[in-house]
Amino acid sequence: MTQTEYKIYIDDIIRRVESARLKVSGHHIVKIIAVSKYSTTEEIESLYRIGQRAFGENKVQDLKAKAAALEELPLEWHFIGNLQKNKINNLLDINPTLFQALDSLELAEELQKRLLAKDMQLDCLMQINSAREASKHGVNPEDALTTYAQIEQKCPNIQLKGVMSIGAHSKEREVIKKSFETTYEIYKQLPNATICSMGMSGDFELAIECGSNMIRLGSLMFNK
Repeated sequence: MTQTEYKIYIDDIIRRVESARLKVSGHHIVKIIAVSKYSTTEEIESLYRIGQRAFGENKVQDLKAKAAALEELPLEWHFIGNLQKNKINNLLDINPTLFQALDSLELAEELQKRLLAKDMQLDCLMQINSAREASKHGVNPEDALTTYAQIEQKCPNIQLKGVMSIGAHSKEREVIKKSFETTYEIYKQLPNATICSMGMSGDFELAIECGSNMIRLGSLMFNK
């Protein structure tokens, strides 16, 4: 895909985001994270040249390799995958802009220990399993407010910025919508939260209409 073709293609995605955003409010801002897990550094550079700055990876080793290869560019890296405890130090060596998948108090406490040892702080989102699906990670909705408060209290080196969730794995729009609404209702009850990260390539418009202000687009952004 040429640079001009990329620009035309991405402009269409932005129009879709704008249309969904305006259904909420003219003041509602939505940030796009381009999920580059199946994409090359050259493809990331192509998006960078037309203005995309925030990219997400779901494997620590891939994030490390791509961040190193593209270190000359002022990119914003998000880690959006499940974090194994034995990969925490590797993630902190990269020092991403945002860790979006803090999925338990147990992980938060382990992360806090490593952050304290390195005299670091890390911006994070707490992941909510809003659809209560066994295949997904995250805090159950009924425990979310309590767990969020516990992380804030017990883990001072973790800077919680809000919540993240993945829409229900369903073909029924109302089921997916309900999962987004569940996350957004929790988000609204968090006094200092600023980020509600919901929505991927197949459901981002619905997520925005339900209140998401950060979406994670992979295949759609890279036309795959």
